[in-house]
Amino acid sequence: MLNRLAVSLQYLLPKQAITVFAGWVANARMGWITTAIIRWFVARYAVNMQEAVEPDIRRYVSFNEFFTRPLRTDARPTAEATWLCPVDGAISQIGLIVGDQIFQAKGHHYSTTALLAGNQALADEFQDGHFATLYLSPRDYHRIHMPCDGHLLRMTYVPGDLFSVNPVTAQGVPGLFARNERVVCEFDSAHGKFVLVLVGATIVGSMATTWHGVVNPPRPGNISVWEYAEHQIHLKQNEEMGRFLLGSTVVLLFPKQPLEFNPLWQEERPIRLGEAMANRG
Repeated sequence: MLNRLAVSLQYLLPKQAITVFAGWVANARMGWITTAIIRWFVARYAVNMQEAVEPDIRRYVSFNEFFTRPLRTDARPTAEATWLCPVDGAISQIGLIVGDQIFQAKGHHYSTTALLAGNQALADEFQDGHFATLYLSPRDYHRIHMPCDGHLLRMTYVPGDLFSVNPVTAQGVPGLFARNERVVCEFDSAHGKFVLVLVGATIVGSMATTWHGVVNPPRPGNISVWEYAEHQIHLKQNEEMGRFLLGSTVVLLFPKQPLEFNPLWQEERPIRLGEAMANRG
């Protein structure tokens, strides 16, 4: 009952206004007030500051600077695998794309075409492929890294809703990841094309990529596309490709091919950046 109420309230809340305000607060430089907010956040979510390059919360001039803090180079060992886990977080769902349908939660599926903003030609490339949906909680490291070496082809900003993306909401809002605001990043690799989707959420002030910078705001209300195929932008496995300014979810799509996910990977399992995600079958 309480879960249904929490989801229902999200339809009524002014999510856009809340997100704009949260983004302003997160970027503001308010001295001791900023430090107090960070101190509360660290205590509330048990953030391990000893993993950060800068463990002293007083050194962060804004909440976003703290939230997107870099980690020490030895904080996340790198596994040997075809595809590495690109984030800290937890597994929402992983598995096969059935036709064009991606499993969201019990009773809920959504299509690759919807996720990719109606790009049918791109969606067709992932027919009967594989997907991984990875949830980043507030306590997690919020930079996103490359699962494998990749050549950037295209980036698409897709306007949408700003529902929360926590597990309760995923079970209660149909097509959640295909209706929220998102940034679709297309890559080519030695293992075929793959897509990495950054999904926005309530109070996610913005999303950014290393080649573009902050993608949103502004929020123009229409789809925007940037072509990069001729720009020779190559990113190495485990290299940073983007970040969330306040947390959200990453969805990865892989084409139909022999692929075996890490056998330890199960729904709701905590995951760490750099661990083995999958290997070629």
